[in-house]
Amino acid sequence: MRILILTHRVPFPQNGGYPIVVCNTIRGLVNLGHEVSLVALNAKKNHHENNEDDKDLLSKINYRAYDIDTNVSVLEVAINLFSKTSFNIDRYYDPEFEKLLIRELRLRDYDVIQFEGLLVSLYLDAVRKHSKAKLIYRSHNIENQVWQRLSDQKNDPFKKSYLKLHAKRIKNYELQRLNSFNAIAVFTAQDKATLLEYGTKIPIEILPVGINLDHYKPDFSKTEFPSLFFLGSLDWLPNREGIEWFIENFNKELTDGDLRVKFYVAGNDIPERFDDYDVMGKIFIQGEVDDALEFVNSKSIMIVPLMSGGGMRVKIVEGMAMQKCIISTSLGAEGIDYANGTNIIIANNFDEFYDAIKLCIADEEYCKEIGLNARKLMEEQHDVNKVTKKLVDFYESVI
Repeated sequence: MRILILTHRVPFPQNGGYPIVVCNTIRGLVNLGHEVSLVALNAKKNHHENNEDDKDLLSKINYRAYDIDTNVSVLEVAINLFSKTSFNIDRYYDPEFEKLLIRELRLRDYDVIQFEGLLVSLYLDAVRKHSKAKLIYRSHNIENQVWQRLSDQKNDPFKKSYLKLHAKRIKNYELQRLNSFNAIAVFTAQDKATLLEYGTKIPIEILPVGINLDHYKPDFSKTEFPSLFFLGSLDWLPNREGIEWFIENFNKELTDGDLRVKFYVAGNDIPERFDDYDVMGKIFIQGEVDDALEFVNSKSIMIVPLMSGGGMRVKIVEGMAMQKCIISTSLGAEGIDYANGTNIIIANNFDEFYDAIKLCIADEEYCKEIGLNARKLMEEQHDVNKVTKKLVDFYESVI
């Protein structure tokens, strides 16, 4: 089968949920013998030194990237207030990229073209006009829900109304696009239910995040216990607001209170102002780390304080694969077939986080048991080979 993957960002390096999902999907498809092409918008002009895994994958696929400027001026944001669309989507449209994409479609006939997320759906009409392939939309989350939940978290009336405005516009755009594809893949049952409520008539398949479990090899001899950590990209607003909430609420408890544990924050695109949260010997703002899995292995208790967002959190899936004890909001763990207190701990407010942290830092064996059960869940439900086989079966059902 010939498959084209379209992405709104280059999935190299794999330093966040989106690129990890995309690359794991491509690897799985290649391993099953399919011919895969990747055409990517390069919004960040991301040119990095490819590691051996990247080089191996790139040698097996047809790959093209196109640099695009997604920056928006203050004036353009102001003007957009009087528009019917959201600049958060519109800024990913580039007529030159559309031409490149059309040339690609003229060069090769594809059986399936997969749109990775809402932002590349801007090119749907051009793709449909120049290809007879079946068009699959993979919904990484319900985009308007992300903005609506962010709005719900705001107390400032202006910020609340501004985010609500964008949520409404994005929802209108999503509703226009959903039934224009041949089928949709989602990560969670919650997302499928939402799309059905929106009136989606085309086939929808639930396919969880798949990972290569061979890459996740915990070594407890190198793990600091007790220790708390957060790992995530802070260019994604729900991550940034979640970790800000946690630090601002737990700063005193971690530095002068009863929670005698070091807390580490790592990830890409951490704003400079986060340096103010750093407290010598107590709270460590580390920024982007060279090896994310090595960082995860070196710490014992993962926290995921998400208050908004959607889809499935890849970092939780990876943390579970690394046998981490994870404390997450129910929203953060959405879509994962967890059992609270068995393979993850759910905490939705200050008191619940406090009690969970206090319990975990005092009982290493309990943490290890949670982590072991988490790994078993990943082996049962998130093995990339099993997930990709189901994805191919889905393609074939549509073709």
